[in-house]
Amino acid sequence: MSRLTDKIAEIAEPVVREAGCSLWDVEFVKEAGTRYLRVFIDKDEGVSIDDCERISRQLDPILDEADLIADSYVFEVGSAGADRELRRPSDFLRFMGSEVEVHLYRPLNGSKRFVGVLEAYDDGALTISQTGKPLHLEKDQIAQVRLYVSFD
Repeated sequence: MSRLTDKIAEIAEPVVREAGCSLWDVEFVKEAGTRYLRVFIDKDEGVSIDDCERISRQLDPILDEADLIADSYVFEVGSAGADRELRRPSDFLRFMGSEVEVHLYRPLNGSKRFVGVLEAYDDGALTISQTGKPLHLEKDQIAQVRLYVSFD
């Protein structure tokens, strides 16, 4: 996270926690000329639209008062999603044994996408198991890791 998103996360954390959720991530991005501040939340039993609305209504005036962003932006609160991106070491530890989808910067054995069970994580490097065969990937090979959602 950037300094800005770290500061926003610091402000958002108590509001999100008080609402019975956990803070998953904060992003501040520009898309099609519009800036978006997004706060992603999580909850064991799943995030509802009511959770998002309640947190948004409570957090919006606090962020306005903090006045951390000079330009106008769209503020959104949403669920981390079933296919959430894993970024922090705690994310990988929490979802050890789960199925993940790994995207690489460059092809390995002709593919840039691998799906397997997360078996190990060590300072950005990870091992996934594909039909019982381990695949070790170094940090500098990995572009993105997400939880894998199967619709079988």
